[in-house]
Amino acid sequence: MRCPDGIHLASRLWRPDGEGPWPVLLMRQPYGRAIASTVTYAHPCWYASHGFLVVVQDVRGCGDSEGDFGGFVQEGSDGATAVRWARRLEGSNGRVGCYGFSYQGLSQLLIAKDAAGEGLDDPLPDCLAPAMCGLDERLHWASEGGAHWWSQGVGWGLQLAAERCRRRGDAEGWRQIRSQLGDGSWLRNGLALLERYDPDGMGIGWLRQDPADPRGWRCHQVSAELLRRPMLLIGGWHDPQLRGVLDLEARTRAAGNLAELHIGAWTHLNWQGGVDELQLAFFHRHLQGCGADGGAGGGGSAPTEAITPPRRQLQCGSNGDWRDVAPPPAQALQGWSLGSNGLAAIRSDEGRLEAEERGGGTVTLVHDPWRPVPSRGGHLGPDPGLVERSDLDRRGDVACFTTAPLAAPLRLVGRPELGIVAAADQPGLDLAAAMSVVRADGRRVHQLCTGFQRICGDDARQPLLRTLDLQPLDVSLEPGERLRLSLAAAAWPAFAPNPGNGSGASGPPGPDHRVISVTLKLEGSRLWLNPLLGAN
Repeated sequence: MRCPDGIHLASRLWRPDGEGPWPVLLMRQPYGRAIASTVTYAHPCWYASHGFLVVVQDVRGCGDSEGDFGGFVQEGSDGATAVRWARRLEGSNGRVGCYGFSYQGLSQLLIAKDAAGEGLDDPLPDCLAPAMCGLDERLHWASEGGAHWWSQGVGWGLQLAAERCRRRGDAEGWRQIRSQLGDGSWLRNGLALLERYDPDGMGIGWLRQDPADPRGWRCHQVSAELLRRPMLLIGGWHDPQLRGVLDLEARTRAAGNLAELHIGAWTHLNWQGGVDELQLAFFHRHLQGCGADGGAGGGGSAPTEAITPPRRQLQCGSNGDWRDVAPPPAQALQGWSLGSNGLAAIRSDEGRLEAEERGGGTVTLVHDPWRPVPSRGGHLGPDPGLVERSDLDRRGDVACFTTAPLAAPLRLVGRPELGIVAAADQPGLDLAAAMSVVRADGRRVHQLCTGFQRICGDDARQPLLRTLDLQPLDVSLEPGERLRLSLAAAAWPAFAPNPGNGSGASGPPGPDHRVISVTLKLEGSRLWLNPLLGAN
C-alpha cells in the first residue's frame, strides 16, 4: 500500500473461497503481520472462511513496511489511507471493519477524517472492535497512581527495541535483549538496554516523563463520528488497559452511541478463546448483507441486522458466569471501615474490615528495599490474574484487614476505592493495595484485584488522607468466605520501589534506596465500591 508521502506499507491478505464481493476486516500492528495477533484471536484464515477478506498490515517502520516508526501519532493518517485502500481492493464490497487489541486497538481509533480526504472514499471504518486499549498514554498505557508501570513498561519497550535491532541488522543487540528477557536480568538492566538500543523509542520516552504530571503526555482524541460508528469494546478484569476500555465506553455514550461491551475474566494475552465467535457475529451484523454497490465508498446504510440492540455483558471473575450489564446504582454499592489494635501487619487475621464505621487504630509498616514486597497476579504482575497470596499476607510488612465470614452470597461489581490517612518518615511513600477472598477453610487467599499510589516530597511526611483506586472487578463471594484488604509499601517489579528521597525516580532497588516507615491511621478510613459504568 502506497502512502501519500511515498512510503509503502506491507500487507498480507486472506481471501474467502468462491466469488465476492466481500467485506474487509483490517488489522494494523507493529509486531509483524505474519503473527496476526494469533496470541489472542483466531487465525485470519478462519475469518476468511466465514466470508471476509482479511488484511493484516505492518504499520510504518515495523515488520517489512518502509519508513520510521513514530508510535501512535502516525496512525491517524496511515490508518485513513489503509481504510480507503481496503475499500477498493479487488473483491471488496466497499465495507470495512477494523479489529485488534492493545496497539492494534488504539490504531483503529485514531483514524482521522481530515480535509485531505474530501471527495474520496470514507476513511473511517464502517464498524470497529477495539480491544484492551485506551486513549491516555499516561493513565492507560504507562503509569498508575503517579508511578510508572515498571515490568510492563520496560518489557514492552524492549520488545519494540528488539524489533528495531532486527530491522537494522543488529543481531547481537537482538540476542542481548532476548537473553535478558529470558533470565530476568532485564528488570534491573532494562533502562540501560533501552538507552543503548532504542533511545528514541516509545517505551523509554514514557519512562522519562513524570507519571504524576499530565503535562507533556498525549491523550489522543477520537472523532465524534467515529465514536458513533458501531463499536464492539472488549476488556479484561486482569488487563492493564481496562480503565481505557471503560473510558471509551463512556465516550461512546457521550457521543450518543451505546457500544457493545464485553469484559471477561481475562489477562492481556489470555482470553481463553472467548472473542472470535462474538466478534464474527458483530461483523456479520454490520458488514455483511450489502451488495457490491450497497457499501461502495463507505459510510453506506448498514445491514438491517445492525439495529439489533447491542449486547453488554460481564463475566464473573470467580465463577466464570456471563451476566448482562445491570443499570448502575446511584450511589456506592458497599463500604467498609478498617480497624486494628496495631498488629494487622504481624498477624494476618488481626485487622478488621467492618461494614459499619467502627474502625480505628494505628498500624505501622516498614519497607525494606533489600526485600520489597513482591507484586503478584492482578493486572500488572508477572503472572496476571487470580493468584494465591496467603504467603504474602503472612509477611510482617503487609497489613491485612478482613471481614467476618459472610452469612450470605455477596457480589462485588464496580471500581474499588480506598481512602486512608497515611504518612512516612521519609519524603517518599508508596501504598500498594490488594483485595482478596479468604476461602472458607481460612488457609487459601485468592487475590481479586490490586491498586497503587505514590506520593513524593515533603507531603509524604504529613498524615493526610490518601485516595487509591484499585482495578475494577466483578466477583461473587460465597457464604463462609471473607473479603480481605491487604496494604504494603511496595509492589516490585510491577512498580519500581520508591527511593524515599523525594525524587520519585524510577529504577530497581539500589544502595541509595531508603528504608521507609509508613504509619496508617485507620480512623475514618473507608473502602468502597463505585459504579462500574456511569448513568446512561
